[in-house]
Amino acid sequence: MRGKSLPAMRTASLAMGLLASAIATASPSAQPGKLPEAPKFDAQGQIIHYSVSDLQKFEALPEYSEPEWVSKKVEAGELPPVSERLPKEPLVYLSKGMTDGLGEYGGVLRHVSGSRPKGWNWAAGLSQGWGGVSYAVAECLTRTGPLFTLNSDEQEPLPNLAKSWEWSEDGKQLTMNLIKGAKWSDGNPFDTEDIIFLWEDNIQDTNVPSRASPGTFGNGTTLKALDKYTLQWTFKDAFPMQNLFAMGFFNMCPGPSHILKPEHPRYNADATYDSYINAQKPDQVPAPTMGAWAPVYHKSDEMIVMRRNPYYWKVDEKGRQLPYIDEVRHKLSTWSDRTIQTVAGNADMSNMENPANYIESLRKSAQKNSPARLEFGPRTLGWSILTNFSKEYGTKGDVRAMEVRKLNRTLEFRQAVSHALDRQALAQSLVRGPFATPYAGGLYPEGMMGDKDSVVFYDYKPEVAKELLESLGLKDTDGDGIRNWTSGPMKGKNLDIVMTYTSKNPTDVTLAEGIISMMNEVGINLIPQVVKNSATRENIRDSGDYDFYIHRNEKEYIVPIQRADFLAPRHTNQPYWHRGTKNAPQKLLPFEQELVDVISRFTTETDPAKQAELMRQYNHIFTENVYSVGLVNVPGAMILNKRLKNVPKGTPILAYQWAEDATMRERFWVDKDLQKKQLFPEQLPHTVK
Repeated sequence: MRGKSLPAMRTASLAMGLLASAIATASPSAQPGKLPEAPKFDAQGQIIHYSVSDLQKFEALPEYSEPEWVSKKVEAGELPPVSERLPKEPLVYLSKGMTDGLGEYGGVLRHVSGSRPKGWNWAAGLSQGWGGVSYAVAECLTRTGPLFTLNSDEQEPLPNLAKSWEWSEDGKQLTMNLIKGAKWSDGNPFDTEDIIFLWEDNIQDTNVPSRASPGTFGNGTTLKALDKYTLQWTFKDAFPMQNLFAMGFFNMCPGPSHILKPEHPRYNADATYDSYINAQKPDQVPAPTMGAWAPVYHKSDEMIVMRRNPYYWKVDEKGRQLPYIDEVRHKLSTWSDRTIQTVAGNADMSNMENPANYIESLRKSAQKNSPARLEFGPRTLGWSILTNFSKEYGTKGDVRAMEVRKLNRTLEFRQAVSHALDRQALAQSLVRGPFATPYAGGLYPEGMMGDKDSVVFYDYKPEVAKELLESLGLKDTDGDGIRNWTSGPMKGKNLDIVMTYTSKNPTDVTLAEGIISMMNEVGINLIPQVVKNSATRENIRDSGDYDFYIHRNEKEYIVPIQRADFLAPRHTNQPYWHRGTKNAPQKLLPFEQELVDVISRFTTETDPAKQAELMRQYNHIFTENVYSVGLVNVPGAMILNKRLKNVPKGTPILAYQWAEDATMRERFWVDKDLQKKQLFPEQLPHTVK
């Protein structure tokens, strides 16, 4: 017999046995799989991409025109000629970037809204009600909503009130040039005074709850006017590209300083901050705007009516002043009624966000006599479980809560939670068919910088989940099916974890029911904390008083450059699930510091290819460490009346902004024979009583 001697073979055999034993008794590890391909379906629109030069430009045209009924008011001396109402170089929309080309004047755009206006002082943070009202009246320095239609190498905010800008050589100063000669809807001039009033007396004034804060544009940032139409920003960091996005909605949208300034306590000794903030109450119409329409009528809980702004500073390439549609109406009802009314043809546009409605709405829209059609965008609506990372913030000294936070901060526990989730089952529980797909958390694969290959996905493997929990000392010691802590201050107690969600959102309810069942199968007892509305749920989230929290992710995971500060714990109030205070500071885990470093580089990177690579790194670190536990993602759908023209193909209901802004409604038009009757025909803002 050649080769090893018998004793040597026995020794080798023993060594192999010991190795096998060691492997068998080693700590279990998570088993990442591959994120499944998201199926395509016919109703999902294919986005047409353009260059900025196809979409718009600033240019003086040889001549301008307007609706015939407006020209009659000019002839009657009620209004200056259109050429005098427009800026020196208006913003020109080009037909090449329009789905249906140049339009016809007239008609009504009908909306239904589930919210109510708080007032018209948006500079001070008041909401005009969601559903597109704010987008209609407030214009900002830059515009981001339509960027989903642009080529991937042109993902920089569109010029808007700021027609151009230049960076200094060191990237720490930005000079912005405003449109010259534009006017508010009441005919008063727009210039840098409006922007400086917004900056100094709203954003910088801590007594005013403006949409932006001083830190929105980076600590130490300053802004000054060089002349009536030139602004100069100064930053601490070089080339903070995300600030251009922050100068869009809702942050740098000026209010009319000629109306608001006299109401501000700094300029009026009799004013208070409360009186200033509410200086433009909902019933104080018409309210001056820079938007395509201005509010002329408001009846509480019933309706808002807006009419075309005769001083709107945008035109089409033939010099026809926009908007094409004369009147916008918002019926004040409920969000569910919005969907019902749009499908029935009594409203023209709705963002459909509840997957439970998808199949029935598609069925109805497929009927021959249906007045509405559905257009699905990319899967950029997704839900996650936020596992609270804060060691002390929000625990109120509760021992159980603090022990759960320790688990939340343990990678193996988060991996176990992910492995316990049957996301395919969750997806089908929301809506049957190809709509909902598993989501690992982090950037949406179908978002603006999504990259499926960067995802680490701990898919459904309940046996692995059980092994991971066992390795953490979480065992069912009393035989009731629920795991117990086997050491520490909670020794012998059941593994009870409180999960917060709202009963107002049917998607949350459906997901919660499935998650509770799946966690129970691996021995985790989820105790539902059900709140009746989103505001209460968000208060709980912001207070840090929760264990698990069902959260619908927003724009930061669709367009990371737009809300980069939400992506990593660069500040004490971000992200939502790892907040801190001076008395209960954040304690960053090593991978969190990696995320902070990546995002810090990302926010000052100007090369799109390098930005994309940084986001791939970010997404890999995020998903590998299960920073939040992704559940499912779905496409939103726009319900559109078939009569509407110039709705961009494949418009997502939410990307850079909500669809009401992304679709550029000032370009919408309707064939003459399909136009609806107006409530205030041939009337203009500031003339309607």
